[in-house]
Amino acid sequence: MRIITIPGIYGSGDAHWQSLWEKTDPSMVRFQPADWDRPLLADWISALEQKVREAPDPPVLVAHSLGCLLVAHWATRTSMPIRGALLVSVPDPEGPNFPLEARSFAEVPRSRLPFPALVVSSQDDPYGSQPYARATAEQWGAAFVAVGNHGHINASSGLGEWHYGRGVLDAFVAGLVR
Repeated sequence: MRIITIPGIYGSGDAHWQSLWEKTDPSMVRFQPADWDRPLLADWISALEQKVREAPDPPVLVAHSLGCLLVAHWATRTSMPIRGALLVSVPDPEGPNFPLEARSFAEVPRSRLPFPALVVSSQDDPYGSQPYARATAEQWGAAFVAVGNHGHINASSGLGEWHYGRGVLDAFVAGLVR
């Protein structure tokens, strides 16, 4: 099964769990927008649409941060099927740390996602509070998992390969293939 990783703004560096997972799992491929540092919603949607189209079967999406908002926007504009989406660290566009460069993503769709989804949230995420993530999961019709205090669940969180998160992904995928 193809898994498409969707980093947030600036991409996921070498020490980020998405990058580490990609290195050890050949079923994982990264979507590639034109610019990681100055994200434009239309470009990111087009890049995701192309990557999903290239998949031999409906893939699973694994998004982090701004990538989560991309998935919600993309879902309102596509007819491409996917199996489901793991959405880690949903940022709050109205929060004090939301990057100005990402303002084209700020009008977050609040409609139910047309595929199974799981939102994973840290208690102390500086980019989106856990109550915001939980409310967004409810609006999207997604399941919700709280993972304690792990900041933005990125390389700065010191999680390395984030084995717990990989276990969450594996359990989520196992539930999709039943």
